[in-house]
Amino acid sequence: MEQFRNIGVIGREGNGVVETLNRLLTLLESRQLTVVLDDSVSALLPDHGLRVSPRRMMGETCDLIIVVGGDGSLLGAARSLTRHNAPVLGVNRGRLGFLTDISPGEIETQVGAVLDGEYVLEKRFLLDVEVLRGGERIGRGDALNDVVLNSGTSGHMMEFELYVDGEFVYRQRSDGLIVCTPTGSTAYSLSAGGPIMHPRLDAIAIVPMFPHTLSSRPIVIGGNSEVKMVVCDSNVVNPPVTCDGQVKITTQPGDIIYVRKKPHKLRLVHPIDHSFYASCRDKLGWGAHLPLEDSDD
Repeated sequence: MEQFRNIGVIGREGNGVVETLNRLLTLLESRQLTVVLDDSVSALLPDHGLRVSPRRMMGETCDLIIVVGGDGSLLGAARSLTRHNAPVLGVNRGRLGFLTDISPGEIETQVGAVLDGEYVLEKRFLLDVEVLRGGERIGRGDALNDVVLNSGTSGHMMEFELYVDGEFVYRQRSDGLIVCTPTGSTAYSLSAGGPIMHPRLDAIAIVPMFPHTLSSRPIVIGGNSEVKMVVCDSNVVNPPVTCDGQVKITTQPGDIIYVRKKPHKLRLVHPIDHSFYASCRDKLGWGAHLPLEDSDD
């Protein structure tokens, strides 16, 4: 296992974040580790006396990045850090926390164990999206969870064509389409009726959003597939494309959207006892409301 000596800390303002950051920094400094803060954490902790680095540069100097916040914080960090191959560990200050799976009360034990080399490492792939207009690229982005094309207006359907690996799949009227990774299958896609995919799967899910045709259902394709969406000329709206709900590209009728797997993967660090199925039981409440069986006594 890798031994981590240079630790980057990323976070953003939120309920209890400063308290958790102080607790984390106390642990790291007690172990005489080199700590580098990103700009947003530095602003939350005046007079900290530690090194500060722009987030996009932290992967070059740090051998472990710890993100304090919710899954949204980790999603943003992942997109900027993946190309540096720096492993990322999440401390949850959000709600569900599928990606940030260490609770603030477990920092000393769980983060301490990771620093001692007791952890598991998962690789998660991201999606790359580019939007072409008249053959010229007018926008691009990447996503750890999902790429979403939607009408951009409440109660107004849009029309688009879908192709996979150059083969026509269908022309659809709906609120839009979600293209998600296994990581994103427990996020927005799940709310739209998409399948839950194990993180180790090399697959992409395509999930329609309220399609006008009731027979239209989610499709799971190979992870190396190329997804193409064409915004039909019949649209009277300019549909946005979003990446993890954080990056937005506005399209026009006639634009073409390509979605492909990125070559670089996120290296996600988990505590040694991490279980995807246990996370599902905990976060999604699987079996939480089952009645107890009657005793035969």
